[in-house]
Amino acid sequence: MKELLSGNAAIARGAFEAGVTVAAGYPGTPSTEILENFAKYPDIYAQWSPNEKVALEVGAGAAIAGARVLVTMKHVGVNVAADPLFTLSYTGVNGGLILVSADDPGMHSSQNEQDNRYYALMNKIPCLEPADSQEAKDMVAVGLEISEQFDTPVMLRVTTRVSHSQSFVEINEPGPKTIRPYTKDPLKYVMVPANGRMRRVFLEERTAKLKEYSENCPLNFIEWADRSLGIITGGISYHYVKEVLPQASVLKLGLTNPLPANLIKQFAAGVEQVLVIEELEPFLEMQIRALGIEVKGKELIPSFGELSPVIIARALAGAGIKVADEFLPREPNSRVPVQETTPLPGRPPVMCPGCPHRGVFYTLKKQKLIVTGDIGCYTLGSASPLNAMDTCICMGASIGAALGMEKANPEMARRTVAVIGDSTFLHSGITGLLDVVYNGGTSTVLILDNRTTAMTGHQDNPATGQTLMGKPAPEVDLEALVKALGVHRVRTVDPLDLAAMDAAVKEEVAAPEPSVIIVKRPCALLKKSAAAEPVEVDREACINCGICLNLGCPAISRRENKAYVTAIQCNGCGLCIQVCKKSALKKRGEQHA
Repeated sequence: MKELLSGNAAIARGAFEAGVTVAAGYPGTPSTEILENFAKYPDIYAQWSPNEKVALEVGAGAAIAGARVLVTMKHVGVNVAADPLFTLSYTGVNGGLILVSADDPGMHSSQNEQDNRYYALMNKIPCLEPADSQEAKDMVAVGLEISEQFDTPVMLRVTTRVSHSQSFVEINEPGPKTIRPYTKDPLKYVMVPANGRMRRVFLEERTAKLKEYSENCPLNFIEWADRSLGIITGGISYHYVKEVLPQASVLKLGLTNPLPANLIKQFAAGVEQVLVIEELEPFLEMQIRALGIEVKGKELIPSFGELSPVIIARALAGAGIKVADEFLPREPNSRVPVQETTPLPGRPPVMCPGCPHRGVFYTLKKQKLIVTGDIGCYTLGSASPLNAMDTCICMGASIGAALGMEKANPEMARRTVAVIGDSTFLHSGITGLLDVVYNGGTSTVLILDNRTTAMTGHQDNPATGQTLMGKPAPEVDLEALVKALGVHRVRTVDPLDLAAMDAAVKEEVAAPEPSVIIVKRPCALLKKSAAAEPVEVDREACINCGICLNLGCPAISRRENKAYVTAIQCNGCGLCIQVCKKSALKKRGEQHA
């Protein structure tokens, strides 16, 4: 039986069929849906962890205990998990462990663009790269077998296009769920220096065995065709190559670390010219060049952004390489080729109507404060017309950045605030706030508690009272937690009350000690957040001043030189009513009351 599955859903299915019983991760596009799908299967355990480091540590413990394990995160999450990953490579595993790194070429939903194949290279662990949903499912099982055979964690590196595209997948019955026996072995698992030095030798021995395995691995194979041109590729780029260069011979690499040196040499010797096509960095290209093989790669193919058949075809045609006819320019009046179509207009992301973050950034802009920001929906506070965020670096960085500004220039202390979401605060903001208290900072921190991890699709976290598997859980008391860190000035404010929001920020920024404002209001898209009556415009009272437009609410626009509220979009939050100085905005039914 076949089903149409996204790459993420296929990975979840592959883990279930392969006997994975424990899964952990932190939500992050494009990886989020893997655990959401896996959690639906019977007789398994899945959890959202507070951050990726903890998720990998949970996975490591479960694998050492003998279970087959899946750990998921987006590419920047591997940065957070790098500490345990580098040592887990030394200790090895017991049950198989797959680490999914969901990379984001083109930065569709990320603060940077990085190629995590280099993590596999640095850690000396296998890296598998699927090209579609079927391969994504199959490689989970293969990866687990490699993990157990060679005593190593295995990286499954997917990209946004593979994670979110759908293709048909063969569905099989799940295999048996077995737990390998655990044997106490401190020489293997306790990484004090003396033991680590012994495991370093093991690491090199394992790498040699993996290199030998890669030569005959079924994931690496040659498709011979026209031998005037040979393409070495992997991942989604393989399908692009088959579209653009159907005549070429292809070496498809599904296991991209370690590389099969002899297979690559055999392929290169069998073709006249070798071209490497890969997304992002010249990971394959540099290693192939190091084998003494002359190849072309990044001098033709872009080293940044997401590839596509059109991008590849343009690059190769410009270099005189024959590509498929459908990608060539056409005569007038013929069908317009893909590469000549007019691009769709951009649609920048905006805060939803009724978003509780809107009142926060309106207030911060009004007070002309410096705002160190963080990762979440509220990062949109940097966009026009609010323009109320100065920095956004990585998860949890807002608090440390605010302290750094204060230490660099004490005059900035009374006009700087840090903004961080509830999930992000629990992910990596706690230590930043502790740093402020410990090192005598006076930063004001706004924790935007919207009762969910909203940006990635409303996942639960330790402050929501529910687990990934839908079970009730204790809710973190943010106010008590903050006080336990040593912050004495703590208050909770509703961001839809602009007067209270304004007063709270002014008072706390002026205080000569650390302070925290917990800005509490559920995300407008949560089912339990019922919308109020929409707002209507009194056209006679409206003077077209545009103050309401400064909120950046998608429901508010201009029509015939007057403010206009689209009722079907309006959430009824009432912010526009509070900023209108002419009382021209009122809840439906109040105009004629």
